[in-house]
Order: sequence, then C-alpha cells, then structure tokens
Amino acid sequence: MTRAELTSKLTTFDVTNLVIGGIIGADIYVVSSIGAAAMGPLSLVVWALAGMMTVIIALSFARCASLVTGVGGPFAYTKEAYGPFAGFVVGWSLWIAEWVSLAVFPIAFVRYLLFFIPNLSIMVQILIKIAFVAVLATTNIVGAKAAGQTNDALTLVKLVPLILFSIGGIVFFLFSPATMVANYTPFAPFGVGDIGSALIVIFWAFAGFEVSTIPSDSIENPERTIPRALIIGISIVTVFYLTTNIVLFGIVPSDQLAVETAPLASAATVLFGVIPSLGIIGGLILGIGALASVSGSDESGMIGSSSLAYALAVEGLFPSAFAKTHHKYKTPYVSIILQSVTALIASILGNLNFLIGVSVLFLSIAYASTCVSVPRLDRELGEIQSPLRRLAIPLAGFVFCIYLIMQCSLDQLLVGMLILGIGIPVYVIFSPKEVREHEREVLLSREHVLEQIYDREHRYLANLLRHIKRLYRRSKGQTQTWREPAD
Repeated sequence: MTRAELTSKLTTFDVTNLVIGGIIGADIYVVSSIGAAAMGPLSLVVWALAGMMTVIIALSFARCASLVTGVGGPFAYTKEAYGPFAGFVVGWSLWIAEWVSLAVFPIAFVRYLLFFIPNLSIMVQILIKIAFVAVLATTNIVGAKAAGQTNDALTLVKLVPLILFSIGGIVFFLFSPATMVANYTPFAPFGVGDIGSALIVIFWAFAGFEVSTIPSDSIENPERTIPRALIIGISIVTVFYLTTNIVLFGIVPSDQLAVETAPLASAATVLFGVIPSLGIIGGLILGIGALASVSGSDESGMIGSSSLAYALAVEGLFPSAFAKTHHKYKTPYVSIILQSVTALIASILGNLNFLIGVSVLFLSIAYASTCVSVPRLDRELGEIQSPLRRLAIPLAGFVFCIYLIMQCSLDQLLVGMLILGIGIPVYVIFSPKEVREHEREVLLSREHVLEQIYDREHRYLANLLRHIKRLYRRSKGQTQTWREPAD
C-alpha cells in the first residue's frame, strides 16, 4: 500500500487543493515587508496584479498538461515541443529557481529569529544558517517518512497564526477604524516608480502552481477541470494573501513595516497588545508560526528540487550523479547534499531581494517557455482551438514573463546569464543524454505519481480544506476520494 490510494479520478476540488498546496508556504511571512518598503499600501494592488498574471500563465500550463502525458512539467512540455536541449535549458532554469529559493529560507529564518533574540552577531547568524540547512538536509536524506507523519500538526502551527491574525485584524478595524484610515493615508506614499521591483518579489509568492499540472489521465475531465481548478485555487490564494496584507498595513504604518525583519510578528504584537499582556503572546504565536513555516517550506523545497534534478537525470538531461539514491534510505542524497551546500553559501553571501529576483528570473524563463510551447503542441498533438485559447492566452502569459525578466536588476540579469551559461557545458559534457529506462518507469508509475499528489495536497491551507471536506463527507455518510492508509 502506498501513502495514498486514489479510488477515483481527481475532481476539481482535489486539483484546486493541489494548486493551493503548491503555492502557499512561507512566502507571506517573507515578502510583506519588502512590498511595504517598495510601494506602501499600494502594494495591495500589486498582490492582486500578480495573482491575475499567475492565472494567465497557469492556463498555458493547463493546456500543456492536457496534451503531454507523463510527468515533468515545463521541461517535459518544452522537450516535446522543441527538443531535448530546449528541455534541458528549461529544466536547468526551473532547478536553479528552486535552488535559489532554498537560499532564501535560511535568511528568512534568521530574520524571524531576531524577533526573539535581537542583536545576534553576524557570525552567530551564519552558524544558525549552517545548523538550519544541515538539520533539514539530514531530515530529507534519512527522515522524510517521519517528517511526513508530523505534517498535520505542523500545518496547524503554520496556518492557525495567520487565520487568528486575519480575524483579529478585522475585529480590530471594526472597533478602531480611525487607526486603519490613518495607516492607509497616503495610499501611495512612494508613488508607482517601484512597481516593477515590487511585482518581482510578490510574484515569487505565487510560484508553485505548476505542481498541479499532473498527468491528465489521473484527472476527471482534465480539459475542463485543470483550468477551473487553477483559476479557483489561485483566486483563493490571492484573497488569502490580500486579507493578510490588508490587516498588516492597517495595523502598522508602512514606513515601519519597511524596516521590520519580522513584520507579521511585530504586527501581531501591536494587534493583540490592545489587551494587556496579550501583545507579546501574539507576537510569539506569529513568530513561532513563521519559524515553523519557513522550516517546512525549506524542507518541501529540498524535496521538490532534488526530485526535479533526479527526474532530469533519469531523462538523460542532467549528470547521472543526480540520479543516485542512497542504498538504505532510497533518497537522491547526492542532489540533496549538493544543493544544500551551495544554497547555504548563497544564503550567506546574498541578500533577500537579490535572491528572490534571481529565482523569479529563472522561473520566468521556464514559464515563458511553457507559454510558447502551447501553439506548437496544439498544432502537433491537439485539436483545433479558438484563437483565444491557442494564441491570445499563451501570448499574454509570455509577455508577462518577459516583463518580469525586464524588471530584474542588471546584477540579477548578469548573474542569471552566467548561471544559465554554465548549464551549457553541463549538458554538453556531463549529461549522458540517455534515458535511464528502469528509473523512468518507476518515476512515471501510477504509484509514484499518486504518492507525489498526496504529498502536495498536504500543505497549509490546502490541508485545512481537505480536512473540512473529509468532515463534511463523513457527516453525509459519503466515501472519501482519498483513502489514507492506517498507521
């Protein structure tokens, strides 16, 4: 018995959960203060814009997923449309984007730890980053199964603080509307000049939706289900992000948020401080939630990026070392160790804004390639589509991706082009270009795909929605779509 068994094809609700679970992580804890520094309350408009852009780009993924069977996401779509080297470039870009994201989380962890232990020296902060990465890397190599068993409890630790924060903020505004009005005035204190840089950082919080574009033969009526689930899921995430930020800006002035290392924890201190002795407790709750969320996101990111590298190696597009698995734990330990060490170095040398920008640069390359793959795949594999679906939506998604690339700083572009260039000799010299048939069969097996689906659905808000649905179905005496194995 695998970790999950699918008793019927995935419904719109199930795929929506995958979308939500793929997107929501620690991003909201990390990005809010950066948006405040760039735009003030006007960044709320940028959050909504980023959500809209994500929907448009995601619809191209939906079309590709309905045409290309198997797993692999952007690199599989591009490989099918334009050949192995193009597939490698996209796979390399996506892996680098995920690897750079791994470097963000140690920085975010230290920033929120400073809320509890201020004035930590630079050397102590570096030692904490080393310990943080070492523990999570070890967990991924030897303890992934045990970590998965604690996921439900961790979800509560990560999510409940944000829900309490949002509800408490709404109640606070009902009784103190003047405070909210004052903090939202002026609405655009810094003008609109930095909208591009703010959009890059905020768009990073929406990355991850592509994990929902799983093989279409596992989905009920995929041509209709996947686009609908993407629109609903991304809309729910956007509302969740907006609600949190509306409360955040209403409680703390934007100029103060701009310099906060732990914006949500600091805002919770103010919010619950209206009741004597609860202010510090509120800050502690949000701070602990942030630390747990950042740790969980980094752990999930390690799993995702090492799995992507493994898949690329199995396809013959990455050096074969990335396909090596531990003889005892059956995990891609070479990939985990390599990406952990290099991400740690990047977290020590880089800063938050720079690393997020580089990650979005490579994400945009992968997303743009998916968009331009749609017309070709449609022509070769699909049926005749309307001009809107065949050209207009992919073109709009491609334009959005190019705009994001253009908003990156010169330093980010130079570093990005250097890393992209390094990928060429990796492919030419080290990649075997031979498919490892046995590993590929395992990777594409229904058992493996279902296990990945189960893991992706068990995250954050998606996990809460799954529990709500399970309770509802039990109250109605219905059979669950998902059946979890007994411990």
